[in-house]
Amino acid sequence: MTEQARPTQQVDDERVRVTRWDFAPGAETGFHVHEYPYVVTFLTESKLKLVDSAGAETIVEMPAGGSYSRPKGIAHNVINAGNAPMAFVEVEIKG
Repeated sequence: MTEQARPTQQVDDERVRVTRWDFAPGAETGFHVHEYPYVVTFLTESKLKLVDSAGAETIVEMPAGGSYSRPKGIAHNVINAGNAPMAFVEVEIKG
């Protein structure tokens, strides 16, 4: 069985949900669909493998402190493709 990434909920109110995600090398979130638009900010240098619903794989490398945003409806599995632990904070925008 693949190791799962560890989510730690930091805020969950009527406006936002903030979750810190910690990944050991090879750990993954599991396939999921985002119900809200979101912003991710990396706490560590990170190399991710993103696998979409069709099975297509994309490798993304992000520096510590780097960020990106995505709309709601994104469907994927996020995997730590690096050799070191990685972490990021995800902010979901509810309204």
